[in-house]
Amino acid sequence: MKTRAEALRELRRTLTEAGFETAALDARLLLLEALGISATDLITGPDVSLTPEQSEILSAFLQRRLNHEPVARIIGEREFWGLPFRLSPETLVPRPDTETLVETALDLLPDRQAPLRVVDFGTGSGCILVALLHELPNATGLGVDLSFGALVTARANARDNRVGNRCHFALSRWADAVSGQFDLIVSNPPYIASEIIPTLDDEVREHDPRLALDGGPDGLEPYRILLTEAERLLAPGGLLAVEIGYDQAENLTSLAKVHSLEVLKIAHDLSGNPRCVAMKRL
Repeated sequence: MKTRAEALRELRRTLTEAGFETAALDARLLLLEALGISATDLITGPDVSLTPEQSEILSAFLQRRLNHEPVARIIGEREFWGLPFRLSPETLVPRPDTETLVETALDLLPDRQAPLRVVDFGTGSGCILVALLHELPNATGLGVDLSFGALVTARANARDNRVGNRCHFALSRWADAVSGQFDLIVSNPPYIASEIIPTLDDEVREHDPRLALDGGPDGLEPYRILLTEAERLLAPGGLLAVEIGYDQAENLTSLAKVHSLEVLKIAHDLSGNPRCVAMKRL
């Protein structure tokens, strides 16, 4: 039976030969999860032999990765804003780029200690809402999604990250079941044009929920809905912040004008691409 160190080397070699650019990191993460050990355990016990059950789990993990399933989905968890988030088939894998949305919203809020009301449309795993509530100690939140499975995951993540007592979740197509006014509206909506989806990388096309990807014929349909709803949902002085595709800033600026919203900021992600548009009512 292979030792931990031998299994890691073999895993890394197989993934490298298969063309995975992150083979070393993938191998390490998959090994730790399959064996149920920590990084410290691996360092202090590299010569410990795998059990037959561990070998079987690791082999299954490897096959899933060779089928281009993202490591985060295999492990079932991903870090976002320094917090752990469970994943499910109904949720996207949180991406570092989306932290741009959280950072932008926080930067534009005049008082983080205020009792703000926050709503997150298309909440998915709940990562945006939970991250915001983690930074806004007196805020309350509402996570909205069309997928019941996503809402179950989001609620668990809110509870795990100790903000569950300050947020609720609602099954709704956008704002159909939502009333009242909010100080902050956020969303990472589907923004990929329908015809583009078949051309996406295997990891996205085959493993991300289409419901969370498809933004309609031009990728802008969810924004039209959200900006229309903002008229009744934004409290005076309220802020609307949405994630966008790298080439959608100009379109969002035009849509904002149509809906009497002032663009406060277009924020860029770590790659330098426009990633978030923040607006307020005129």
